[in-house]
Amino acid sequence: MTRVSTGTGIRVAGSQTAINPTQTRSQQSHTQQSHTQQSQTQRAPTHQPQSREGVLLVNGIQKSYKGRKVVRDVSIGVRRGEAVGLLGPNGAGKTTCFYMITGLVEADAGSIHLDGHDITKTPMYRRARLGIGYLPQEASIFRGLSVENNIRAVLEVVEPNKKEREKQLDALLEEFSISHLRKSPSIALSGGERRRCEIARALASRPSFMLLDEPFAGIDPIAVGDIQNLVRHLTRRGIGVLITDHNVRETLGLIDRAYIISAGRVLTHGSPNEIVNNPEVRKTYLGEGFTL
Repeated sequence: MTRVSTGTGIRVAGSQTAINPTQTRSQQSHTQQSHTQQSQTQRAPTHQPQSREGVLLVNGIQKSYKGRKVVRDVSIGVRRGEAVGLLGPNGAGKTTCFYMITGLVEADAGSIHLDGHDITKTPMYRRARLGIGYLPQEASIFRGLSVENNIRAVLEVVEPNKKEREKQLDALLEEFSISHLRKSPSIALSGGERRRCEIARALASRPSFMLLDEPFAGIDPIAVGDIQNLVRHLTRRGIGVLITDHNVRETLGLIDRAYIISAGRVLTHGSPNEIVNNPEVRKTYLGEGFTL
């Protein structure tokens, strides 16, 4: 499988992640040599994440509920055109991280930058307008509307010209191979068809980043490959994708890299092969017998 290039210069220090798309290969080599004595899960600190164009950057976010910390100093970065996983056991804090990034809940500490702009205090609806799309685990289609009207409802908000709206509607229906379903009631769609409709509708708002919460949930095994292809299609469009899902094998099969979160902290970060071969990840999350 051809993966989208993730660029250079991503470095991790425990849960403190820095992302530097402009770092040269020689700088990478020097960095790697200087840290050869560090373990996979505890690499030496470098610098704090910096806001960059074309990057969704999360730095040191924290969240507590009733005195219990559920997210502890989590830092992650996603570039446009790549797929990144946020994986970990149940209760690790993955969904809470998603909620803070989208603005559904406010972070107690830390910062979130989009294309170099601090959006930490920006409300959810404005984050959506700035380019953060979110597809929740639960069905999010408007069940009382047809497929085309689900997409049209979003286009009416972002595109004032009716002729252009209809042109974009036709293009999205064609792009996601649901033109033949345009008049169908959305409540009658299969799991895979529903996901196609939801993603097409999400793209109507022209996001630069998409957060997919359990995209494989409720999908028949035969449709798993279809969803994987949809995610790859998003990255080919230049959209950065952040995914969390309990179907680890399917997720690792389509992402460029992953962050493993456990007990509210980032345990480690790397390519799918690095994640699978990490002894600590196998011990605490994947299990010793796990293979791709």
